[in-house]
Amino acid sequence: MIEYKKDGWRAALALAPMMLFMLVFTFWPIINSFIWAFLDDFSYGGRSISHGELGGYRWITGGTFIKVGIANFKTVLTDPLFWHALRNTAIIVVVSVPLTVIIGLGIAVALNSIKKLRGFFQTIFFLPYVTNTIALGMVFATLFHQNYGLVNKLFNMVGFAWINGTTATGVTEVTFASALVVLTVYTVWNGLAFKIIVFLSGLQSIDKQYYQAAQVDATPRWRVFTKITVPLLSPMILYITITSFIGAFKAYSSVIAIFGTGRYGPAGNSNLMITVVGYIYDKMDVGGTPYGVAAAASLILFFIILIITLLQLQISKKRVHY
Repeated sequence: MIEYKKDGWRAALALAPMMLFMLVFTFWPIINSFIWAFLDDFSYGGRSISHGELGGYRWITGGTFIKVGIANFKTVLTDPLFWHALRNTAIIVVVSVPLTVIIGLGIAVALNSIKKLRGFFQTIFFLPYVTNTIALGMVFATLFHQNYGLVNKLFNMVGFAWINGTTATGVTEVTFASALVVLTVYTVWNGLAFKIIVFLSGLQSIDKQYYQAAQVDATPRWRVFTKITVPLLSPMILYITITSFIGAFKAYSSVIAIFGTGRYGPAGNSNLMITVVGYIYDKMDVGGTPYGVAAAASLILFFIILIITLLQLQISKKRVHY
């Protein structure tokens, strides 16, 4: 304890830069979001709104805002576009998260069972994690392009149309199902790297005596996997599942990278693949500075993620073995 007290200032000094960084770029924006969600027409600069005009209040620093209470939340919850974005996000989460976790675990188990070329395959699977998201999205957008994409050409060679939904005027439109498949393939492939690394580290930390005992008893491999590997990996599975849910709910850059910046959807339906984060950015982009509606939408998303995370932690108490 005495040594700890002597070295406390060193720890504080070492943590100070990161704490300052988090204060400015993490904690302060969160606090601001809570404030802006109940205000409207917020501005740091001093606009010509006198005290009391239009219900406005001037800060000492010169900033202006108008108190609106929960009006911003009502605006979000009554907006059909928000519910459309929430539905899209929920579908992306339900489809991509289980696939990513299951495939990542399967690949990690396969890599852990081989010795030759293990490092090579680990490098191959880790490449998407260190590659720019926009660059990867452009590659997938090219592969799945409706006119010159390789995938569409392969489907046409066998008599199928990958991109369907051609209208009577001959204009080819991307359907939600096609767009979802493209986005799911991209999300799963891009998310495998981190999950494989975490699962591999967990597999290598499992005591080999459990597998040796199973081998002596001639236990089938599938039973070893379900009764030894999965239970002992349950903390990593819980961690990966929670982080995957959070990441999927925040899907935005992948949609922009694949489908372009024009309101988050392919040509013919500009709101086809809009997500909740895309909706938030969209509301921040509408003339002036209507940060209140965007802040309210971000808080709603925050509480949705919080509730789902708490439910996962509650359910996992009986299934996770530490």
